[in-house]
Amino acid sequence: MSRQPTSELEIAPCCGSVLAAALSPADADLLAKGFAALADPVRLRLLNLIAESGPVCSCDLTEPLGKSQPTVSHHTRVLTEAGLIRGRKDGRWVWWQVVPEAVAALRDALAAA
Repeated sequence: MSRQPTSELEIAPCCGSVLAAALSPADADLLAKGFAALADPVRLRLLNLIAESGPVCSCDLTEPLGKSQPTVSHHTRVLTEAGLIRGRKDGRWVWWQVVPEAVAALRDALAAA
């Protein structure tokens, strides 16, 4: 049973403080960028392909996605800007891999909900 306030200025304690688990503005901004990047079905599939295949060359992403190289480049740029993947240039191609910490942060944010 919760305690009622004895005056207008006193707030009755309940369970835990809501403020104890609040996201910082910086953390909320990073998570929002990540979730926004994944709100596109092509980018979600792209992240899944990269996560499942380990480092994967850009040249190997066009066929499974059914998208042109410029379209794949656009989507990898968005995922890179969101901090979800990183690339390593090798000649004319880029090898993509997931940033595990960034994906884990998104997963943890959903698990806490």
